[in-house]
Amino acid sequence: MEAFTISVASDVLDDLRSRLTRTRFTTPSASGWEAGTDPDYLRSLVDYWANEFDWPAAEARLNSYPQFRDRGQHFVHVRRDATRPPVLLAHGWPSSFIEMLPLLELLDVDVVVPSLPGFLYSDLVDGPLTRAAIAETFHTLMTETLGYERYFAFGGDIGGAASGWLATMYPREVAGLHMIHGPFPADFDASPITPAEQAFLDAEAVYDESDEGYSSIMSTRPDTIAAALADSPAGLAAWIIDKYRSWSDCGGDLESRFDRDTLCTILTLYWVTGCIGTSFRQYLDYPHNAPRPMIPVPVAVTLSHEPGMHGFPRSIAERAAGDIRRYSAPGRGGHFLALEEPRLIADELTAFMRSIG
Repeated sequence: MEAFTISVASDVLDDLRSRLTRTRFTTPSASGWEAGTDPDYLRSLVDYWANEFDWPAAEARLNSYPQFRDRGQHFVHVRRDATRPPVLLAHGWPSSFIEMLPLLELLDVDVVVPSLPGFLYSDLVDGPLTRAAIAETFHTLMTETLGYERYFAFGGDIGGAASGWLATMYPREVAGLHMIHGPFPADFDASPITPAEQAFLDAEAVYDESDEGYSSIMSTRPDTIAAALADSPAGLAAWIIDKYRSWSDCGGDLESRFDRDTLCTILTLYWVTGCIGTSFRQYLDYPHNAPRPMIPVPVAVTLSHEPGMHGFPRSIAERAAGDIRRYSAPGRGGHFLALEEPRLIADELTAFMRSIG
């Protein structure tokens, strides 16, 4: 394990600024955000990113957290209370470890925040990037690198799904699992689908028709879109912030949840590491995922308030997890819940961990 410091060379920043100032913007296809990222908003954000955003200050803030790399895995590790099990906080897409930093500040146990394999400063794993492969990487980090015998896992999206695999693969070491997206079972064969479950599944299918374009191309032609995004920071910004707006609980006002410095920090990290293409790998490799068994450890669910989770019934989670200890739908905070509502999640996660011991 080696200490790690984020350090972006001045020529990389100069090149980024030059590209931003020479951006060619598209003609709007519809009003506002109806056809994707609003070109007028993008123009404003790109101007801020190029001319006002203070990356050195952002870099210094990030480096105030103890960071490390081991076996190609980047992570933040904060020690607070060695007498209690630590917690691993796992982000999703298109996110990064900085999503978890506000939550980290509010917890009173040891905290580990890894970058997913292929994201930012973490290398890809050998072989397909499945949820189980991510779980193996995280378990190695927690037990072999850091020496913990027992730990909690928290996450959403990819990080939550990988944490679900952690719990099924290593139930002796995983003390409990906290998720913001209710877990799905491998199938619905155990009992007939209820009307509430069917209503949710139908609504999810309708929503996917309007939202799945991004995942379709990342699942089938990731290198095609990555070639454009790796060469154009404005294009990268458009691709990423579209999801921050549509998946967060912002009511259509992106900056009501994320200030521009936060957005530009996320975008700069993706740009300088050149990781957008490798962040797509788990989409391309998704067919390699096996059906996940029933989750055997204690589970807490704090349901995110985002379009894809509206109307999610607890009964679906109960098909996937046999020991749900806490379940709540607070009605605020979306796909990036730890960043949007860190106090809410800190209270829920702390109560859950203390109930387990």
